Amino acid sequence: MSIFSKLFKLFITVVLMPLIPMALLLVYYQNRQKDNILQTHYNLAEMISYDMKQSAAELTPRLRAVALTAEEMKSGQEISFLLQNVLNENEDILFLALLDGEGKEQSRAARNSHAAAWEKVDLSSEENLPLMAQTPRLYLTPLRMSGGAAGAEFILPFGKDAFLYGVLNMSSRLERLQQLRIGRTGQIYLAAPNGEILLLPSQWGPEVPAGALGKILAGSSRFIKHVKGAQESYVGAFAPVDIFDVYAVVLQPKEEAFRSLYFSNIVIMLFLLAIATLAYFGALTFSRSLGEPIAALADGAQEVSRGNLDHRVSEEVGWGEFQQLIASFNKMTADLKDYQALQLKNQVSEMKEQVFRSVAHDLRAPLLGLQGYIYILSSGKITSQQRDEYLKRMAEAAQDLSSLLEDVLAVSRVEAGMTLPQRQQVELKTVLQGVTNTLRPAALEKGLQLEMQIPEGFCVWADMKLLRRILTNLISNAVKFTSKGFVRISAEEEDKQTFIRVQDSGVGLTAKQCEEIFDKYRQVDDKSEGYGLGLFISRQLARAHGGDLTVVSETGKGSTFTLTLPKEET
Repeated sequence: MSIFSKLFKLFITVVLMPLIPMALLLVYYQNRQKDNILQTHYNLAEMISYDMKQSAAELTPRLRAVALTAEEMKSGQEISFLLQNVLNENEDILFLALLDGEGKEQSRAARNSHAAAWEKVDLSSEENLPLMAQTPRLYLTPLRMSGGAAGAEFILPFGKDAFLYGVLNMSSRLERLQQLRIGRTGQIYLAAPNGEILLLPSQWGPEVPAGALGKILAGSSRFIKHVKGAQESYVGAFAPVDIFDVYAVVLQPKEEAFRSLYFSNIVIMLFLLAIATLAYFGALTFSRSLGEPIAALADGAQEVSRGNLDHRVSEEVGWGEFQQLIASFNKMTADLKDYQALQLKNQVSEMKEQVFRSVAHDLRAPLLGLQGYIYILSSGKITSQQRDEYLKRMAEAAQDLSSLLEDVLAVSRVEAGMTLPQRQQVELKTVLQGVTNTLRPAALEKGLQLEMQIPEGFCVWADMKLLRRILTNLISNAVKFTSKGFVRISAEEEDKQTFIRVQDSGVGLTAKQCEEIFDKYRQVDDKSEGYGLGLFISRQLARAHGGDLTVVSETGKGSTFTLTLPKEET
């Protein structure tokens, strides 16, 4: 931890410790304020609930007076006229009908705009009708939406032989509730017990999920502390309107309801930010003289650990002993860079020498042999049979030189991108027969089974000459490093690729050898003959075809080299 960080934490702790009790008191105060706001919402919901209950209570004496007057009339026309007058005097009633003791309609009255909408009333199948007659009071059905309007039915028994049936218009009440506001956007709604908000087609709702609101309405608390709408979250409260089986619900956007509290939180956060800023600059002032040279040295050490030995720490940031420390650090970095350059030079020189020794040794033996044979032939002291034998050995030495030079030139051509395959359809078995015929004597000498599992007519898209070279290298290596068992060549097609596998039961490779075996001048066994170029060249030739050469191996269980080639020209 830096000196600046320690000083900064110290200053913050000293300043903020007294603020912790204040923060706890503030949290308590804000929670109380939220409850007070929700209590205001609940009081408003209670007022709406009481108003609707009172309206229903006031409806009872008006309707009872109608019932008593209807008892004195005998003509159905007079009763219809009476009911029509009641409709004219009560705008919240849409329809009235006088029913007999069995619940069948005797007379009716309806507003002109709704006269054709009401079918003839027949409540004779209503099981509770006799029970209503025994308790003469106003019965209301739950308030529900139907045909884009809100309404509730009512029945008022008078005597045992008659009932007054009607339909209340609650749409006007919903419209009035929509006009009420709490705050700027908070509103009052009526909601069914399942949480569905009752709205007219012309009204807009908060798009609160009915299921979420229904769970809140079924709870014990009358506060709505949080409910998520489609656009924003809401808070509020609700009160039941039992007579209509609905709830008066007050909903206000949470951000608006608690805006004053959020504002106080912002002020507090700005205050804390100001304290943190003062603490920051105070710690910065006190730590600069100590922390800057230490931080510069730490950055320098980090840069050096990343390999940037050119990095230097400015001595101007130090003072006193820090300047001596920075000077020593810079000298150490310079010495380390010189040492690294020397090491790299030695490594390059050693690598060049190793490659030169490897190639020079293999060049020297054939050359010395050729010189010796030329000297012997020039002396003329040999028989014709010896001359033929020496010429044969000279040809073999020349062939070895040619192979070595060919491999070195092949590496140069591959690395320069000059080896471009001339691809064509090649029958794989034909190529393999030529390769295996050459290597079969060596395999038979070691008792190996040289197997080919190639379907008849199996073709690959490749350069025949380069493909032969790759396969010759892979199969010869398999025979070379397998003392018993088998060498198996197989092929298959999959999607747009062809896979040629050379599998052996030889010594196998370690995981590290599998990673390094395709490098130049890399051999599995340092005592092995060759130059370590074969697999490198083979992989480069495979990639020049648009494919690849990979190996899967396990020590003691053999290896499988897979040559991947595209099926079509790319």
